[in-house]
Amino acid sequence: MAPHRKEFYGIILVALVCLLLIAFSQKESSPVIRSRPPTFQAIEIDEPESISEEHISIDKILNTQRYRLRRELYSYKLPGNLSLSNFTLDTNGQPVRTLIVTTWRSGSTFLGDILNALPGNYYHYEPLLDYGIVQIRGPPYADSAISVLKSLLNCDYTDLHRYLEFGMSHIYLFTHNKRLWSQCEAYPDYCWQPEFLNRFCKLFPFQSMKTVRLRLKLAEDLLEDKLLNLKIILLIRDPRATLQSRRHRDWCPGEPDCDQPSYLCSDMVSDYSAAIRLMQLYPSKFRAIRYEDLSLSPYQLTQDIFKFIGLPLHPQVKDFLASHTIVDVGGVSSTYRDSKNAPFHWKTDLNYTEVQVIEDTCREAMKLWGYVRTESSNLKDFFPLTSYDIK
Repeated sequence: MAPHRKEFYGIILVALVCLLLIAFSQKESSPVIRSRPPTFQAIEIDEPESISEEHISIDKILNTQRYRLRRELYSYKLPGNLSLSNFTLDTNGQPVRTLIVTTWRSGSTFLGDILNALPGNYYHYEPLLDYGIVQIRGPPYADSAISVLKSLLNCDYTDLHRYLEFGMSHIYLFTHNKRLWSQCEAYPDYCWQPEFLNRFCKLFPFQSMKTVRLRLKLAEDLLEDKLLNLKIILLIRDPRATLQSRRHRDWCPGEPDCDQPSYLCSDMVSDYSAAIRLMQLYPSKFRAIRYEDLSLSPYQLTQDIFKFIGLPLHPQVKDFLASHTIVDVGGVSSTYRDSKNAPFHWKTDLNYTEVQVIEDTCREAMKLWGYVRTESSNLKDFFPLTSYDIK
């Protein structure tokens, strides 16, 4: 090979080595770019770091909830094969509304949670809590109490200042409404604002409410309101069991409306008379059930209740029953109970003398609602139920 040709190839070789060294140097000095999923990159672009979740808009919260409701109720058959928009106040629809009327320690937390297991339900828990340990049978509280219930059922929190102020220091007024409370935990600044509550409540196709302070005769005013299209369930419990259960609550002793058998059983007689009237006037909008019957046949009674309300039984309601009716878990307010035994603890917790005092005081109420008096102090095999009829 000629010397000049060797020189030419040598120059080329040196040039290639130099180019490789330059490229390697640039690669080492450049920042490492790791691949990221496109969604992550898009979120980075769409959500600037300067925007905090604490300042998220009400509209964005509402849109997220709308999407969640559509997803949860996608395969749920709504009455009349109608769409979700037919049942939300947000879209000028008419929600399915249900009110449980009862008294303290009568199983209403269990029944209320059954209804609240339904996706898309907005739960007004104990809306008269701020009235204290009283039974509202007429003046001076009846008008204001009914007004509060109507406002809530219409998703109008605008003038409920006392209700909201009480709730801020007694948060269990809201915590039982799990769909609302999840937003309160995420965005506490909005939680007690009427503007937010009015709009959030109106998104839900189902509303349930339970109250232990309003007697049934006053609830007729709610059934008369055709725009509410409300259905009412009166929940009754054996007075022996109710009074035994109340003894475990520190807020009850010393309060006549709570710890006196005569007051409780007088209300049961009054509720029976009101039930007769409502069955005559609103046979499709009113029904009464006993807590004991619900406990002994939870699936059958729940099926009947949802049929009365006009809704099919959702799988999540069945799941709730499966997990809450087998074993006792938690304290006196827990709804995890061996349902077949839960109504009858009074037979071991009350002595025979205490039982007789209650039975003597509650003779008429027990007869009307199908509760059997004891005949001896041996209560182990005693079954306290018989049939009853509202007529």
